[in-house]
Amino acid sequence: MKIALGCDHAGFPYKNIAMEVIQNLGHSVVDMGTMYEDPVDYPDYATKVGRKVQEGIAERGILICGSGIGVCIAANKMKGIYAGTCHDTYSARQGVEHDAMNVLCVGARIIGAEPMKEIICAFLKARFMGGEKGEERHARRVAKIKEIESEYSA
Repeated sequence: MKIALGCDHAGFPYKNIAMEVIQNLGHSVVDMGTMYEDPVDYPDYATKVGRKVQEGIAERGILICGSGIGVCIAANKMKGIYAGTCHDTYSARQGVEHDAMNVLCVGARIIGAEPMKEIICAFLKARFMGGEKGEERHARRVAKIKEIESEYSA
């Protein structure tokens, strides 16, 4: 898979660690920045990652900011982006399997490097269980999310 990776200045110290985990799992990285520790605005990087997923250039995205919340809120404003802030492996895995989460958000000021590595692994190894041969209940629920998105998004 191609994974779009983005962060703000708070997430920057973890970006190379995340990149290494992604590549060690056999995936490629589309690096959307930031490239420096200078203060930047996290919505800009959430948008860059979200666009790559929307365009099909990346199958999934990973965003890192201070708390994971800001990038998550920004990314979820984009049509077709289903982002979740996860600070444990269960949420990262289940978010994909049950909810079709396609963007993982983590907080660099909340978790350490080792938990982040495990969370990224859980996210990237998980597959949506509502696909062709999956469980109907997950597909039904995600379809309802898409209906909400269509009805309430501009």
